[in-house]
Amino acid sequence: MTRSIQQRIEDILESIDRCRRYAISLDSADRDLVDMAEDAVERNLQIIGEAVAQLPAEITEAHPEIAWPQIRGFRSILVHQYFGVDVDTVRDVIETHLPPLEAALRAPHVAE
Repeated sequence: MTRSIQQRIEDILESIDRCRRYAISLDSADRDLVDMAEDAVERNLQIIGEAVAQLPAEITEAHPEIAWPQIRGFRSILVHQYFGVDVDTVRDVIETHLPPLEAALRAPHVAE
């Protein structure tokens, strides 16, 4: 099933929101909760990377400030090198790189 551009944007925005919500649990004293939060955040970052890879050039070219290749590449790291993913790197992605991505995709000219 093919998803529309707008659906992919909504997927990204929803996954950004989930990453933020789940990241709070990364500081829990409950190890099981931390493990689940890590898994959930990584899964949503994978969704972001896959959805970004399917965005058309007119969207990505309109926002050169976004590190599109790195977003796509991070998805591959999460999938293929999962054993080497550092939780501090994941936190940095959530805190530093997701807010500008969200702002770019919420820009009025992005919607279909």
